[in-house]
Amino acid sequence: MSIFNYFLKKEKKSTASVAKERLQIIVAHERNKRHQPDYFPKMQQEIIAVIRKYVNIDDDQVSVQLDNNDDCSVLELNITLPDRSAD
Repeated sequence: MSIFNYFLKKEKKSTASVAKERLQIIVAHERNKRHQPDYFPKMQQEIIAVIRKYVNIDDDQVSVQLDNNDDCSVLELNITLPDRSAD
C-alpha cells in the first residue's frame, strides 16, 4: 500500500523552504541595489515623473537599470507604453 501512497502524495513545499527562497530573492535584490549610486532612486522617480507628464503609466511599467562596465556606465530605461486609443 505504501507504493500507492508515494505516487498519490502531492509534493508540498515546507514553509521553511518557501521562506528560504523568498529570503534569497530579497538578498539578491539588496545586493543589486548596493552597487547603485546614492542618487539613483531619486533619479528613477524623477524620470518616471517626467514620463507621466506625457503618458499615463504605473511605476511597474518602467524599469530603470544602471550597468557599470570597466570605464563606462550605461543607463537602461524600459517603458511599457499603453496602447493608443482610437481617436
